[in-house]
Order: sequence, then structure tokens, then C-alpha cells
Amino acid sequence: MKLYDIAHSRAGDKGDTLTLSLIPYAGEDYQRLLREVTADRVAHHLRHNVRGEVKRYELPKLQALLFVCERALHGGVTTSLVSDAHGKCMSGVLLDMDLP
Repeated sequence: MKLYDIAHSRAGDKGDTLTLSLIPYAGEDYQRLLREVTADRVAHHLRHNVRGEVKRYELPKLQALLFVCERALHGGVTTSLVSDAHGKCMSGVLLDMDLP
């Protein structure tokens, strides 16, 4: 099962920092996201683009997770020579993560 089967994502970028929200389609899947989508797993999944720390914030009232990824945008959208290295593309990459 892919993460996109049970959740959607929104992204933001500021400089070289990427933020990715992860929101389950159904509330009952929030606990599964808490268990299985750790900062370490996200860092490993995005390892080709994120060179800094990945921090996870839990938003239980929204039943969402927020990941802040440092050194993730090859210097930032306005300075990077990398094609499509900004947040919107990375949210799609996150959703392609396999879930056990």
C-alpha cells in the first residue's frame, strides 16, 4: 500500500526549508500515520533530496502530521539549478512511500 492510498499532502517552501503536511482521508487512519510515518522513515524516503534534519510535528486536533525538512531544496527555489526542487513536487514524492 502506498501512502497516497490513505492520505494527501500539502507542501510549502521557504528558502532551503521544506514543509510537508500529511492528512489522512479518514480519521481512523491518523493512528496508523502516527505509528508508521516517522521522521526517520520520511528522511530515508526523501534522502536523495533532503540533506538536513527532518522533524515531525503531530497535530492531533487536525489529525495531521507536519514534517519540516531542512536543507531540502538545493539552496532554495530562487537559487537552485535543480529542476522542480520545490515543495509541490516533494509532496508527491512523500505520498509514494510504501506502508507496511
